[in-house]
Amino acid sequence: MEHNIVIIGAGFAARQLIKNIRRADKQVPVTLIAADSADDYNKPDLSHVFTQKQGADDLTRQSAAQFAAENNLTVVSNTRVTAIDRRNKRVVCGDRFFDYEKLVLATGAQAILPALPGSEWIFTFNSQNEYRQNQDALQSAKQIVVLGGGLIGSELAMDLHRAGKQVTMVDRSHSLLASVMPAEISSRLQHKFSQMGIQLALNNELESVAKTADGLNVSLKNGLIIRADAVIAAIGLKPETALAADAGLHTQRGIVVNGQLQTSDPAIYALGDCAEIEGRILPFLQPAQIGAMTLAKNLMGGAETLNLPAMLVKVKTPDLPLFFAGETTRTDLSWGITFNGQGMMAKGRDGQNQLRAFIASEEHTKQAFLLLRELSV
Repeated sequence: MEHNIVIIGAGFAARQLIKNIRRADKQVPVTLIAADSADDYNKPDLSHVFTQKQGADDLTRQSAAQFAAENNLTVVSNTRVTAIDRRNKRVVCGDRFFDYEKLVLATGAQAILPALPGSEWIFTFNSQNEYRQNQDALQSAKQIVVLGGGLIGSELAMDLHRAGKQVTMVDRSHSLLASVMPAEISSRLQHKFSQMGIQLALNNELESVAKTADGLNVSLKNGLIIRADAVIAAIGLKPETALAADAGLHTQRGIVVNGQLQTSDPAIYALGDCAEIEGRILPFLQPAQIGAMTLAKNLMGGAETLNLPAMLVKVKTPDLPLFFAGETTRTDLSWGITFNGQGMMAKGRDGQNQLRAFIASEEHTKQAFLLLRELSV
């Protein structure tokens, strides 16, 4: 069989992988199969499309054809993979197939849509395509309900508000960003949202959405009914595992991989939002970037183990920027929190007084990279 690599998926992780492969080998045959156009866009830019008044097509940075020419690869776009034939090392796309020596699953993750009455009226906002499908309705909407007070929901709510829309956020938790930091620390962002006029319906849940003559009636668990023009689900992401599971690969929350990013089949690898590494899903750019460097070496015959350093995460809420890093959800840390006119700095230390996590806001974000070094020691 011809020595070749097939990659399923055309997101950030896949593109980083291709660039790293080409640094090592200019000629090894690479085929990229994508369910969408495979055009390149920067997914984090979705966090400010409303403030910037951008349509979905404005986000496109490079066409699939340009990327293919630059990187000497075959791009098969707008094509859905229907099966993986592991025995014959073949990817099946309906009546077409592609042989592989090594296969990479970079299938990403889907936005979770709540199962409740009226869910067909709820938009998701996890890709350029999803935005393209709904952009007219979202750009014209004046009152929007955002489900989810995590990273994506918080960024989206601020952008919508800054674009002049009335925003209500709904979340089961008692605080914003509950999955990534203590409530005492995220309360600064929560207070900022309240000051701005973003309505917060925390410790609450969506029960139903009903279409009316002039919009939507959004019913919450506490009995409140909100009149809205649109509802956006930002309650989390679910890794795309169906293709891997159907092929008999080991899946749990994601596609399970070892330190070499290899699945339970030694010829198949997984990278990015779909991969589960040591029980963790890491839907951030830095792990995908470092993972792509590691995997490229392994596809070329190496045996590199993924080594992730302490990771700095930026919360894209420009009216109150936040950076955080480390084990911010550990319950045994002692937090030292400082507030002043320049913002907030919170440092979490363990019983040996070792810095294990930090969260910085506003002007204090300038210290983040120095603290990251201390965290990595």
